Amino acid sequence: MGLFENVSGRIYAAVLLLLALAPFIFDWIDQPFYLDLLSRALILGIAVISLNLILGFGGMVSLGHAAYIGIGAYCVGIASYYDFYNGWLHITLALSVSGLFALLTGAISLRTKGVYFIMITMAFSQMAYFAFVSLEEYGADDGLVIYSRSEFPQWMSMESSTQLYYWIFTVLLIALFLSWRLVLSRFGRVIVGSKFNEPRMQALGFDTYRYRLVCYVISAMICSLAGVLLGNFSGFISPDMISWARSGELIFMVIIGGVGTFFGPIIGTMTFVLLEEALSAITVYWHLIFGVMLVALVMFGKGGIHGWLSLLDRKREDHG
Repeated sequence: MGLFENVSGRIYAAVLLLLALAPFIFDWIDQPFYLDLLSRALILGIAVISLNLILGFGGMVSLGHAAYIGIGAYCVGIASYYDFYNGWLHITLALSVSGLFALLTGAISLRTKGVYFIMITMAFSQMAYFAFVSLEEYGADDGLVIYSRSEFPQWMSMESSTQLYYWIFTVLLIALFLSWRLVLSRFGRVIVGSKFNEPRMQALGFDTYRYRLVCYVISAMICSLAGVLLGNFSGFISPDMISWARSGELIFMVIIGGVGTFFGPIIGTMTFVLLEEALSAITVYWHLIFGVMLVALVMFGKGGIHGWLSLLDRKREDHG
Protein backbone atom coordinates (compact mmCIF):
# COMPACT_ATOMS: atom_id res chain seq x y z
CA MET A 1 0.00 0.00 0.00
CA GLY A 2 1.39 3.40 -1.00
CA LEU A 3 2.22 6.13 1.43
CA PHE A 4 -0.96 8.11 0.72
CA GLU A 5 -3.30 5.24 -0.21
CA ASN A 6 -4.68 4.74 3.30
CA VAL A 7 -6.90 7.03 5.37
CA SER A 8 -4.14 8.40 7.60
CA GLY A 9 -1.91 9.02 4.57
CA ARG A 10 -4.62 11.04 2.88
CA ILE A 11 -5.15 13.07 6.04
CA TYR A 12 -1.42 13.83 6.19
CA ALA A 13 -1.44 14.79 2.49
CA ALA A 14 -4.37 17.15 3.15
CA VAL A 15 -2.50 18.68 6.10
CA LEU A 16 0.59 19.29 3.93
CA LEU A 17 -1.60 20.87 1.25
CA LEU A 18 -3.23 23.18 3.80
CA LEU A 19 0.20 24.12 5.15
CA ALA A 20 1.34 24.98 1.64
CA LEU A 21 -1.69 27.25 1.17
CA ALA A 22 -1.70 28.68 4.71
CA PRO A 23 -0.31 32.18 3.86
CA PHE A 24 -3.01 32.69 1.23
CA ILE A 25 -5.74 31.42 3.56
CA PHE A 26 -4.70 33.65 6.47
CA ASP A 27 -4.27 36.62 4.17
CA TRP A 28 -7.76 36.02 2.78
CA ILE A 29 -9.32 35.98 6.26
CA ASP A 30 -7.01 38.82 7.39
CA GLN A 31 -5.49 36.91 10.33
CA PRO A 32 -1.68 37.35 10.12
CA PHE A 33 -1.33 36.28 13.77
CA TYR A 34 -2.16 32.69 12.84
CA LEU A 35 0.58 32.65 10.22
CA ASP A 36 3.10 33.60 12.92
CA LEU A 37 1.69 30.91 15.20
CA LEU A 38 1.94 28.31 12.46
CA SER A 39 5.46 29.44 11.56
CA ARG A 40 6.55 28.87 15.16
CA ALA A 41 4.87 25.47 15.19
CA LEU A 42 6.61 24.35 11.99
CA ILE A 43 10.01 25.53 13.25
CA LEU A 44 9.52 23.36 16.31
CA GLY A 45 8.25 20.64 13.98
CA ILE A 46 11.65 20.55 12.27
CA ALA A 47 13.33 20.11 15.66
CA VAL A 48 10.85 17.38 16.61
CA ILE A 49 11.44 15.50 13.33
CA SER A 50 15.16 15.53 14.13
CA LEU A 51 14.54 14.31 17.68
CA ASN A 52 12.20 11.58 16.45
CA LEU A 53 14.99 10.32 14.20
CA ILE A 54 17.08 9.33 17.22
CA LEU A 55 14.29 8.80 19.78
CA GLY A 56 11.54 7.15 17.76
CA PHE A 57 13.65 5.16 15.31
CA GLY A 58 16.89 4.84 17.25
CA GLY A 59 15.67 4.53 20.85
CA MET A 60 17.99 7.33 22.02
CA VAL A 61 16.01 9.43 24.50
CA SER A 62 17.80 12.77 24.55
CA LEU A 63 16.84 15.34 27.17
CA GLY A 64 19.22 17.90 25.73
CA HIS A 65 18.10 18.25 22.13
CA ALA A 66 17.05 21.87 22.57
CA ALA A 67 20.76 22.72 22.82
CA TYR A 68 20.99 22.39 19.05
CA ILE A 69 18.14 24.84 18.54
CA GLY A 70 20.10 27.28 20.69
CA ILE A 71 23.34 26.66 18.81
CA GLY A 72 21.64 27.35 15.48
CA ALA A 73 19.99 30.51 16.79
CA TYR A 74 23.19 31.83 18.37
CA CYS A 75 25.12 31.22 15.13
CA VAL A 76 22.70 33.67 13.51
CA GLY A 77 22.71 36.10 16.44
CA ILE A 78 26.46 36.28 17.04
CA ALA A 79 27.28 36.53 13.32
CA SER A 80 24.69 39.32 12.95
CA TYR A 81 26.16 41.07 16.01
CA TYR A 82 29.34 41.53 13.96
CA ASP A 83 27.34 42.62 10.88
CA PHE A 84 27.68 39.32 9.03
CA TYR A 85 24.18 38.81 7.65
CA ASN A 86 24.92 36.32 4.87
CA GLY A 87 22.35 33.55 5.22
CA TRP A 88 24.56 30.82 3.78
CA LEU A 89 27.22 31.74 6.34
CA HIS A 90 24.63 31.41 9.13
CA ILE A 91 23.53 27.99 7.89
CA THR A 92 27.11 26.77 7.44
CA LEU A 93 28.05 27.93 10.94
CA ALA A 94 24.98 26.29 12.47
CA LEU A 95 25.58 22.95 10.73
CA SER A 96 29.30 22.96 11.52
CA VAL A 97 29.10 23.98 15.20
CA SER A 98 26.12 21.73 15.98
CA GLY A 99 27.71 18.82 14.15
CA LEU A 100 30.98 19.22 16.05
CA PHE A 101 29.20 19.62 19.41
CA ALA A 102 27.07 16.55 18.69
CA LEU A 103 30.10 14.53 17.61
CA LEU A 104 32.02 15.33 20.80
CA THR A 105 29.12 14.95 23.23
CA GLY A 106 27.56 12.02 21.37
CA ALA A 107 30.84 10.11 21.41
CA ILE A 108 30.63 10.21 25.22
CA SER A 109 26.85 9.96 25.65
CA LEU A 110 26.49 6.89 23.43
CA ARG A 111 28.86 4.98 25.69
CA THR A 112 25.92 4.90 28.11
CA LYS A 113 22.37 3.57 27.84
CA GLY A 114 18.93 4.08 29.34
CA VAL A 115 18.56 6.62 32.12
CA TYR A 116 22.30 7.33 32.06
CA PHE A 117 22.05 8.45 28.43
CA ILE A 118 19.09 10.68 29.31
CA MET A 119 20.96 12.30 32.19
CA ILE A 120 24.23 12.83 30.35
CA THR A 121 22.51 14.49 27.37
CA MET A 122 20.72 16.78 29.80
CA ALA A 123 24.05 17.53 31.51
CA PHE A 124 25.70 18.52 28.22
CA SER A 125 22.69 20.69 27.37
CA GLN A 126 22.96 22.46 30.71
CA MET A 127 26.67 23.00 30.08
CA ALA A 128 25.76 24.72 26.81
CA TYR A 129 23.07 26.71 28.64
CA PHE A 130 25.50 28.08 31.23
CA ALA A 131 28.13 28.69 28.54
CA PHE A 132 25.72 31.03 26.75
CA VAL A 133 24.66 32.62 30.05
CA SER A 134 28.30 33.48 30.69
CA LEU A 135 28.66 35.35 27.39
CA GLU A 136 28.21 38.91 28.67
CA GLU A 137 29.16 40.34 25.29
CA TYR A 138 26.09 38.72 23.75
CA GLY A 139 23.55 39.60 26.42
CA ALA A 140 24.15 36.71 28.84
CA ASP A 141 20.81 35.58 30.29
CA ASP A 142 19.09 38.76 29.03
CA GLY A 143 19.44 37.53 25.48
CA LEU A 144 20.49 39.16 22.23
CA VAL A 145 18.37 41.07 19.72
CA ILE A 146 18.77 40.24 16.02
CA TYR A 147 18.04 43.43 14.09
CA SER A 148 18.03 42.00 10.59
CA ARG A 149 17.16 38.62 9.11
CA SER A 150 19.63 36.44 7.23
CA GLU A 151 20.29 37.75 3.74
CA PHE A 152 19.80 35.63 0.62
CA PRO A 153 19.34 36.42 -3.08
CA GLN A 154 16.11 38.33 -3.72
CA TRP A 155 14.19 35.29 -4.98
CA MET A 156 15.12 33.45 -1.75
CA SER A 157 14.62 36.35 0.63
CA MET A 158 13.02 35.77 4.04
CA GLU A 159 12.26 39.44 4.77
CA SER A 160 8.47 39.21 4.77
CA SER A 161 6.44 36.89 7.00
CA THR A 162 5.21 34.96 3.97
CA GLN A 163 8.71 34.51 2.56
CA LEU A 164 10.00 33.32 5.92
CA TYR A 165 7.06 30.94 6.24
CA TYR A 166 7.91 29.27 2.94
CA TRP A 167 11.53 28.98 4.03
CA ILE A 168 10.30 27.19 7.14
CA PHE A 169 7.89 24.99 5.18
CA THR A 170 10.60 24.04 2.66
CA VAL A 171 13.10 23.09 5.37
CA LEU A 172 10.34 21.07 7.08
CA LEU A 173 9.72 19.11 3.88
CA ILE A 174 13.46 18.53 3.42
CA ALA A 175 13.79 17.30 7.02
CA LEU A 176 10.78 15.02 6.55
CA PHE A 177 12.12 13.61 3.27
CA LEU A 178 15.62 13.13 4.70
CA SER A 179 14.21 11.32 7.75
CA TRP A 180 12.12 9.06 5.50
CA ARG A 181 15.05 8.23 3.21
CA LEU A 182 17.43 7.58 6.09
CA VAL A 183 15.09 5.27 7.98
CA LEU A 184 14.23 3.21 4.89
CA SER A 185 17.89 2.90 3.85
CA ARG A 186 20.37 0.24 4.95
CA PHE A 187 21.72 2.78 7.42
CA GLY A 188 18.25 3.25 8.89
CA ARG A 189 17.62 -0.47 9.19
CA VAL A 190 20.77 -0.77 11.29
CA ILE A 191 19.60 2.11 13.51
CA VAL A 192 16.13 0.59 13.99
CA GLY A 193 17.61 -2.87 14.50
CA SER A 194 19.97 -1.51 17.16
CA LYS A 195 17.00 -0.04 19.00
CA PHE A 196 15.36 -3.45 19.41
CA ASN A 197 18.33 -5.81 19.56
CA GLU A 198 21.75 -4.20 19.47
CA PRO A 199 23.75 -7.38 20.33
CA ARG A 200 22.18 -9.15 17.35
CA MET A 201 23.15 -6.29 15.00
CA GLN A 202 26.69 -6.40 16.36
CA ALA A 203 26.78 -10.17 15.83
CA LEU A 204 25.86 -9.53 12.18
CA GLY A 205 29.01 -7.41 11.88
CA PHE A 206 27.64 -3.87 12.22
CA ASP A 207 29.50 -1.28 14.28
CA THR A 208 26.32 -0.03 15.96
CA TYR A 209 28.14 2.58 18.01
CA ARG A 210 29.40 4.28 14.85
CA TYR A 211 26.00 4.09 13.16
CA ARG A 212 24.23 5.55 16.19
CA LEU A 213 26.81 8.33 16.50
CA VAL A 214 26.38 9.35 12.84
CA CYS A 215 22.59 9.33 13.32
CA TYR A 216 22.96 11.48 16.42
CA VAL A 217 25.10 14.02 14.54
CA ILE A 218 22.67 14.15 11.59
CA SER A 219 19.78 14.71 13.99
CA ALA A 220 21.63 17.57 15.72
CA MET A 221 22.46 19.27 12.42
CA ILE A 222 18.83 19.15 11.27
CA CYS A 223 17.76 20.56 14.64
CA SER A 224 20.24 23.43 14.28
CA LEU A 225 18.40 24.52 11.12
CA ALA A 226 15.31 24.95 13.28
CA GLY A 227 17.45 27.23 15.45
CA VAL A 228 18.53 29.31 12.45
CA LEU A 229 14.89 29.77 11.46
CA LEU A 230 13.81 30.48 15.05
CA GLY A 231 16.45 33.22 15.38
CA ASN A 232 15.19 34.84 12.18
CA PHE A 233 11.55 34.41 13.16
CA SER A 234 11.74 35.81 16.69
CA GLY A 235 14.51 38.38 16.16
CA PHE A 236 15.70 37.52 19.64
CA ILE A 237 17.72 34.72 21.20
CA SER A 238 18.43 33.80 24.80
CA PRO A 239 19.82 30.84 26.77
CA ASP A 240 16.26 30.02 27.84
CA MET A 241 15.69 28.23 24.53
CA ILE A 242 18.39 25.71 25.52
CA SER A 243 17.03 24.69 28.93
CA TRP A 244 16.21 21.05 29.64
CA ALA A 245 12.55 22.01 30.00
CA ARG A 246 12.52 22.96 26.31
CA SER A 247 13.98 19.56 25.47
CA GLY A 248 11.22 17.97 27.54
CA GLU A 249 8.62 19.82 25.48
CA LEU A 250 10.14 18.43 22.29
CA ILE A 251 9.78 14.90 23.71
CA PHE A 252 6.13 15.62 24.56
CA MET A 253 5.53 16.69 20.96
CA VAL A 254 6.99 13.42 19.67
CA ILE A 255 4.77 11.42 22.04
CA ILE A 256 1.63 13.38 21.14
CA GLY A 257 2.14 12.82 17.41
CA GLY A 258 3.37 9.25 17.58
CA VAL A 259 6.84 7.95 18.41
CA GLY A 260 8.68 6.39 15.48
CA THR A 261 6.33 7.69 12.76
CA PHE A 262 7.16 9.99 9.86
CA PHE A 263 4.28 12.47 9.97
CA GLY A 264 3.45 12.14 13.67
CA PRO A 265 6.00 14.74 14.84
CA ILE A 266 4.44 17.42 12.62
CA ILE A 267 0.91 16.73 13.85
CA GLY A 268 2.11 16.43 17.45
CA THR A 269 3.94 19.75 17.33
CA MET A 270 1.01 21.60 15.80
CA THR A 271 -1.33 20.10 18.40
CA PHE A 272 1.02 21.05 21.24
CA VAL A 273 1.42 24.67 20.07
CA LEU A 274 -2.30 25.15 19.39
CA LEU A 275 -3.30 23.68 22.76
CA GLU A 276 -0.69 25.83 24.50
CA GLU A 277 -2.07 28.93 22.81
CA ALA A 278 -5.73 28.06 23.45
CA LEU A 279 -5.31 27.01 27.10
CA SER A 280 -3.07 29.98 28.00
CA ALA A 281 -5.82 32.29 26.75
CA ILE A 282 -8.28 30.64 29.15
CA THR A 283 -6.27 30.50 32.38
CA VAL A 284 -2.81 31.20 33.79
CA TYR A 285 -2.90 27.67 35.22
CA TRP A 286 -2.98 26.12 31.76
CA HIS A 287 0.09 23.99 32.55
CA LEU A 288 -2.01 21.96 35.00
CA ILE A 289 -4.71 21.25 32.42
CA PHE A 290 -2.11 20.49 29.77
CA GLY A 291 -0.32 18.12 32.13
CA VAL A 292 -3.52 16.16 32.81
CA MET A 293 -4.15 15.89 29.07
CA LEU A 294 -0.63 14.57 28.47
CA VAL A 295 -0.99 11.96 31.23
CA ALA A 296 -4.30 10.84 29.71
CA LEU A 297 -2.71 10.63 26.27
CA VAL A 298 0.18 8.47 27.51
CA MET A 299 -2.16 6.16 29.46
CA PHE A 300 -5.02 5.81 26.99
CA GLY A 301 -3.73 7.04 23.64
CA LYS A 302 -1.12 4.46 22.73
CA GLY A 303 0.66 5.55 19.57
CA GLY A 304 -0.42 9.18 19.92
CA ILE A 305 -2.45 10.90 17.21
CA HIS A 306 -0.90 8.67 14.55
CA GLY A 307 -2.11 5.65 16.51
CA TRP A 308 -5.66 6.99 16.48
CA LEU A 309 -5.51 7.62 12.74
CA SER A 310 -4.13 4.10 12.19
CA LEU A 311 -7.32 2.76 13.78
CA LEU A 312 -9.21 4.21 10.80
CA ASP A 313 -6.96 2.23 8.46
CA ARG A 314 -7.54 -0.99 10.40
CA LYS A 315 -11.31 -0.46 10.42
CA ARG A 316 -11.20 0.15 6.68
CA GLU A 317 -9.24 -3.06 6.15
CA ASP A 318 -11.68 -5.00 8.36
CA HIS A 319 -14.56 -3.79 6.21
CA GLY A 320 -12.60 -4.02 3.02
